[in-house]
Amino acid sequence: MKIKDCYNFDDFRKLAKSKLPGPIFHYIDGGADDEVTLKRNTDAFNECDLVPNILASVGEPDLSTEIFGRKIDMPIFLSPTAMQSLYHPDGDKASARAAEKFNTMYSMSTMASFSIEEIANISSGPKLFQLYIHKDKSFTDDLIDRCKRANFDGLCLTVDTLVAGNRERDHRTGFTTPPKFTLESLMSFAMRPQWVFNYLTHKKFELANIKHKTEKGTNIAKSVIDYINEQYDPAMNWKDAEYCIKRWNKPFALKGVMSVEDAKRAIDIGCTAIMISNHGGRQLDGSRSPFDQVKAIADAVGDKLEIILDGGVRRGTHVLKALAAGAKACSFGKAFLFSLGAVVLFVKKDWVFDTVLFGPRNTDFVSYRAWCWLSHAVGSGDALCVERISYELINTTMLGNFSAHILVSVVGGLVVAFPVLIHQVWSFVRPALKDGERNAARGAGLSSSLLFMCGVAFGYYLIAPL
Repeated sequence: MKIKDCYNFDDFRKLAKSKLPGPIFHYIDGGADDEVTLKRNTDAFNECDLVPNILASVGEPDLSTEIFGRKIDMPIFLSPTAMQSLYHPDGDKASARAAEKFNTMYSMSTMASFSIEEIANISSGPKLFQLYIHKDKSFTDDLIDRCKRANFDGLCLTVDTLVAGNRERDHRTGFTTPPKFTLESLMSFAMRPQWVFNYLTHKKFELANIKHKTEKGTNIAKSVIDYINEQYDPAMNWKDAEYCIKRWNKPFALKGVMSVEDAKRAIDIGCTAIMISNHGGRQLDGSRSPFDQVKAIADAVGDKLEIILDGGVRRGTHVLKALAAGAKACSFGKAFLFSLGAVVLFVKKDWVFDTVLFGPRNTDFVSYRAWCWLSHAVGSGDALCVERISYELINTTMLGNFSAHILVSVVGGLVVAFPVLIHQVWSFVRPALKDGERNAARGAGLSSSLLFMCGVAFGYYLIAPL
């Protein structure tokens, strides 16, 4: 599969699965426990049907909205996600550039692969930072103050990750601390030489925002789980959140709100927004989906807070339904991680088509009167024709250039031929060889050459479709 063949989330997911080693792919794709909530997050949208308005003189719909004090061109933006350089060497830099290109919000995780300052230097677009409460309060203060100096627009405090969720897929693939890779997992790395090449030849993996404070995060083996369980404070409370709001003194959201009661309390401590989220189904399995909760929360506090739905969004119709229920915008993670920014264009195209079919001129006209609980959906944008992505965005995805293909092919040839090459070199450096030994060495030389050419062909075969 090639990127030109990708038209929706599932296509990009298949493409990512073919490019990424198994443990890395399943870290993105998986959820907690039985993954009931992971599936429910998207399925919930299918329980709601759209009733379009006709002859509404839509024209060119205005998709813009304002969140965290910044106007963005569409009511969808990138959720904060950790360790993006594991998926592509450019990681957060690629995501930030793509978000800026489409004038939507880029969100940075505390556990990003690049630092607050590095992203601020390469992007002037809207930016949000995801914060955690640390046991060492100097960690928290340092991150808030650096975001201020870097002129980030907003801060969101994640409140649903007191400990790491039980992600059983990671146990099965060996993506644990320390790693316990299975033979199948190791083979998946061997069969993705371009990922291995990128990982070995680019910036060393690190959690750039906290590396100066702790050794946790200096490599994959001691990164996420160690960092969460040893540094995040499970005793955090409303006073801690209020302290962060006062220290920040700019637009602020709680990420992980799922009840009306918590939404009301968020107003009391000074929040300007909430992100209705269950962490993508990666924490508490069995919890409700954000979409199931958005209307009740919007009815209770929608006039006092910016409400952002985070989780399960795969199509423009999902955004329409979320806005109809009372959300002001949606954020999404898996969908852009599978292509590191390129999918943003497809979701925007989907959203434009669905808005025209649905009837509203702008996001303010999408209201609860436009939806109902019926059995048949109307006005889907699935059959839209999408323009091809420019190479500017292709270069931010998991595709490489021709020279990298050739280099990886040569490396593949060397790997395949390595044992015989060693035997050949050893044979010729020995001080004395009998005739039989010299003939054997010549045979080894011929064998190594043939194996090398086979290895090159095999290596190029693996990546030529890119």
